[in-house]
Amino acid sequence: MSKVDLGYSEPSESWKLESKFFPSKIGGKPAWLALEGVPSGEDVSCAKCGEPMTFLCQIYAPYEDEDSSFHRTLFVFICRKAECHERNKSDGIRVYRSNLRRENKFYSYDPPKDEPDPSFSLLQWLNLCDVCGCVGTKKCSKCSSVYYCSKPHQVLDWKEKHKSYCGRTDIHHNQLSSCLYPESEIVIEQEEWNKTGIDEEEEKQKFMNLIAQRGSGTLADMSEDDLNQYSAKDPDVTFTKFRKRVDVSPDQVLRYERGGVPLLISNEGIPDEIPNCEYCGAPRQFEFQIMPQMLWVIKEEAVDWGTLICHTCTNSCTESVQYKKEYIIRQDVSNVDLKC
Repeated sequence: MSKVDLGYSEPSESWKLESKFFPSKIGGKPAWLALEGVPSGEDVSCAKCGEPMTFLCQIYAPYEDEDSSFHRTLFVFICRKAECHERNKSDGIRVYRSNLRRENKFYSYDPPKDEPDPSFSLLQWLNLCDVCGCVGTKKCSKCSSVYYCSKPHQVLDWKEKHKSYCGRTDIHHNQLSSCLYPESEIVIEQEEWNKTGIDEEEEKQKFMNLIAQRGSGTLADMSEDDLNQYSAKDPDVTFTKFRKRVDVSPDQVLRYERGGVPLLISNEGIPDEIPNCEYCGAPRQFEFQIMPQMLWVIKEEAVDWGTLICHTCTNSCTESVQYKKEYIIRQDVSNVDLKC
């Protein structure tokens, strides 16, 4: 029996995705765990273009037997500019980890009631950017009531909605910014894996066609004849293994197996070594990977990937800063055979 948990996107009422319910979710604004030391706009700015990155998803992954990490969430951010992404490089992607004890000053010791709580708001603890939900260090100079993480987000919000209600107290505006991804819940089910009854060439061709239909990247520029010619070649073993495994549950957006082995999509883009935790020096281990199906869920057209593989500190250390960077690898589909 597989030890892998699979994540699927499902619609959810927004109140169920608030921080106090410790959600795993896609898009919208982050449901921060620890409500101090939250990343600022500068912390989640792209290393290449300097613009704010967009919240992609978060995974609630507690160490329930360890009090220091009884609550534990991983947050993934991504730059939405295509020019900031290169094959098999993760410069435009960032992961943060946050841990909390069960007894903490932000949330109840006992599980929350499964119902809306109008009294709960992150704004009780933090000044958050009205656009993206990161820490806001700037505010509107006119009304002084709305905060932003950066000048680009202040300009964007002014154009989209803030200009029409700046200074007004009779409007509670909940419209999400166009720069955010659609919000949904990640629900988890254990993988059911059966190796029999799958035609390798047929599944490989399905995936090649899927990439071509996305309309981006090298494969998308190929003609149908080129794709057919490619599918007739000897299949890449790593890619075929990936396709066979995924096709059993084709809607999966996430694979989770702390301490397990990632499902590689290619033999390319694999680092020589995984760096140790920069905060405590402990080795890192594989924890989860984001699948290409996520791209369909978030309706992303400019950015692409084969799979995003995250490794985290084996100690899940709590020293130093509240939100710690973890290590993520981007793998794209190999194009070696295409050059033959």
